[in-house]
Amino acid sequence: MSSFVLTLGDVLNGSGLASVDGPLTDWFIHHRTGTATLVLAGFAFVFGPAALPVITLVAVVAWALVTRRLWRPILLAGAMITGVVLTEVIAHMVGRPRPPAEYMMLGADATSSFPSGHVVGASNFLLVGAYLVFSRSSRRTALIAAFGAAAVGLTVEAASRIYLGYH
Repeated sequence: MSSFVLTLGDVLNGSGLASVDGPLTDWFIHHRTGTATLVLAGFAFVFGPAALPVITLVAVVAWALVTRRLWRPILLAGAMITGVVLTEVIAHMVGRPRPPAEYMMLGADATSSFPSGHVVGASNFLLVGAYLVFSRSSRRTALIAAFGAAAVGLTVEAASRIYLGYH
């Protein structure tokens, strides 16, 4: 939470992390490749508004059916819904514009760019999911591996949003 608040402060003040947006976007634009575009567009689709709700619903229902327990799947669903609501509210309040439409590889998007719905969705699904699945495991290596994989996944999703020209 504190990293979000610090980043929000940077965005509102146009300093810190927010000041590297332009140079980072330019670097990604000049280093685009067909393979990277295909892979990162796939990440954007999976963690986007069309696929992620379906993936979440399937995961939650399957998890509940397999384990015959509801509270962990419901917590994941609740985290996902809360993330969507908070992202929409904060994005409307902040009103940070996106880069120019000509940078966007998957079609123009006129919504606000902070916070990123794709990254919030990826973070909630991967980190909350990893915690709920592995928190009671006695194997510490499984928990570390799960959080490591989640961190890699959300880092790739965050990079994809910049690479694809949306942030």
